[in-house]
Amino acid sequence: MIAVTRPDSGNLPLFLHVFGAMAAFGSLLAVVVLAAAAMRRPERATLARAGWRALLIAFLPAWILMRIAAEWIRSKEDLGTDDNDPGWLGVGYVVTDLGLVVILLTLGFAFWWTRRRGEGWQGRVVLGLGSLYLVALAVAWWAMSAKPGS
Repeated sequence: MIAVTRPDSGNLPLFLHVFGAMAAFGSLLAVVVLAAAAMRRPERATLARAGWRALLIAFLPAWILMRIAAEWIRSKEDLGTDDNDPGWLGVGYVVTDLGLVVILLTLGFAFWWTRRRGEGWQGRVVLGLGSLYLVALAVAWWAMSAKPGS
C-alpha cells in the first residue's frame, strides 16, 4: 500500500536500486556456492574461474547500479543531511562503503585463485569474504525493508 502513495518520479530509481541489490545478492550467492563447490570437486580450476567471472561480470555492475540508484533516490527524496540520517540509511552506507573494500579484496583473491588453477588457500578466503558480505547484505536488506527506529 505504501508503494501506491510514492511519487511517480521516485519509481525508476527505487526499481533500479532494488534490482541492483537483488542482482548483487544473487550473484554473490552464486560466487559463494561456486567457491564451496570448488573445495570438493575435481573441476576446481573451472569453478574458480566461474566464480571470479561472476564477481567481475555480474556482481560488480550490480553493486554499482545499486549504489548509483541509492544516491539518485536520496537526491530525489529529502532524507536529511549526513548528520541526521535515518538509522536504516546509515546501515546501507556502512554496508556498501565497507563492502566495496571487502569485494575488492575478494576480487583480488579470486583472481589469484584462478591463477593457481583453483588450488591453494585463496579459495577459502573467497568463500569466507563472500559469505561475510552476504550476511552484511542481508542485514542491510532487513534494515532497508523494516526501517527500524524510523
